[in-house]
Amino acid sequence: MTQMTEETVPLHSTLLATASYQDEAALLFLEFRDGAIYCYRDVPQEVYEGLLTAPSKGVYFNRQIRRCFEHFLLRKSC
Repeated sequence: MTQMTEETVPLHSTLLATASYQDEAALLFLEFRDGAIYCYRDVPQEVYEGLLTAPSKGVYFNRQIRRCFEHFLLRKSC
């Protein structure tokens, strides 16, 4: 299983709890408030940085990430 090896950043969002990004592999890990963790593949660093600076993380996620990148579930919600 892929592990989050980069720094995990807490997010101020009602949807997302944390984000982590592996630059060399272009992997974005997102932990949702319900506890689910997803890995998104081939995510450009600019998209990750955009998420971190977006005024609304949930809106940014829905528009720029959700259906734009291949993803898989790492941990189910609690």
